[in-house]
Amino acid sequence: MIKKLKPKVLSATKTSKRSLPEHPADGADLNVEEDIRDAVSRLKRERIIATAVELFHHNGLSNTTLEAVAEKMNVTKPFIYSHFKSKHALLAEICSRGIRASLDVLNRVVATDLSPTDKLHHLARDFMLAVIENQGHIAIYNREQKHLSTEDSAAIDNMRREFDRKIFTLLTAGVSAGEFEVDDVKITSLAIGGIISWSYVWYRADGRLTQAETADKIATLVLNMVKAKRPL
Repeated sequence: MIKKLKPKVLSATKTSKRSLPEHPADGADLNVEEDIRDAVSRLKRERIIATAVELFHHNGLSNTTLEAVAEKMNVTKPFIYSHFKSKHALLAEICSRGIRASLDVLNRVVATDLSPTDKLHHLARDFMLAVIENQGHIAIYNREQKHLSTEDSAAIDNMRREFDRKIFTLLTAGVSAGEFEVDDVKITSLAIGGIISWSYVWYRADGRLTQAETADKIATLVLNMVKAKRPL
């Protein structure tokens, strides 16, 4: 016969230490509150940027005021100023997003242990998807970059040069590994960057191919450009 164990009853005058609730460390609640505030602030910024992209893209920078952005969002102008000090600061954030997203893709790909051929394939595909995702941002940059401050323009140019340099390095590695046949690595690297980054002009969401299908075909085109061969 299995003997039933009687449950232990805690004395009213003696409480086990293990039964005491654990108190969070000082500041833990404040950290949670700060994280929530930061998340809300980021969502507000993203909403402002998305609305500005729509208006800048369709109406142009000169024909769009911060009052128009606020009105489109059903908020007050001070709400916009609480996140961006001026229309040109908002423009700088929009213009930098396309190249920043592309550079993030490139950095992620080159950090892998894949072969040069596989790296180039993933780069071309994901780069194309980044351009599609940021199509409005890139269109605004190419049309309105003359309105950027010298500092903001220089920062974006630095990212563009870093992007071109890293594609050049990837193609050079592929040639050295015997996977690519390229007569002029410099021109080819610039051509690849140009073909994909300028696709914002012709890509249409309601076109013949889906985003993924378009990206796959671009990746195949890029590999054909360098006569890519799988490593032995």
